[in-house]
Amino acid sequence: MATSASGIRVDQERVQRLMTELIEAIGEDPLRDGLRDTPARIARMYEEIFSGLDEDPVEILSVVFEEAHDEMVILREIPFYSMCEHHLLPFHGQAHIGYLPNGKIVGLSKIARAVEVFARRPQVQERLTGQIAGCLEDVLGAKGVGVVIEAEHLCMTMRGVRKPGSTMVTSAMRGRFREDFNTRQEFLSLIRPGRE
Repeated sequence: MATSASGIRVDQERVQRLMTELIEAIGEDPLRDGLRDTPARIARMYEEIFSGLDEDPVEILSVVFEEAHDEMVILREIPFYSMCEHHLLPFHGQAHIGYLPNGKIVGLSKIARAVEVFARRPQVQERLTGQIAGCLEDVLGAKGVGVVIEAEHLCMTMRGVRKPGSTMVTSAMRGRFREDFNTRQEFLSLIRPGRE
């Protein structure tokens, strides 16, 4: 069992064994040139794309600064990649995040890093959206948090209904973003300039 730089433990040998069986089960030869090293490559890939299972976003967001700023802070168009837990196929897109500070702010890179940690787990988009919002609200004690995620799901675009270009949009509003229509509208208009 190998431990990556992020600390996640992936049983490399077991993943390789299972991938070899999977290749055989679909009727392919795991020993042919193009597939011979595929089980090892997949084991290394899983270690990377599921690294969020062993990382703590609370720890990342805990580096805060005391600041009297009380206006909205927004980070838009944070790219992410995740794996749908239903088919283990990727979904990818952008997260837009805003919060109303309550005496504390956090570095913007920490917000993007927290998105990455939550995304690098077997996920569904709805949960991902709520986890990000809840974590920011809890750690920062923010007056309000808004998260909107737009993503394309390969489980829908390359298989099943096969509708490439379809985008799923989810939102999570907490505190003033949920309670105050004007705050919510300001956030939504700022994450989509020129689209209204």
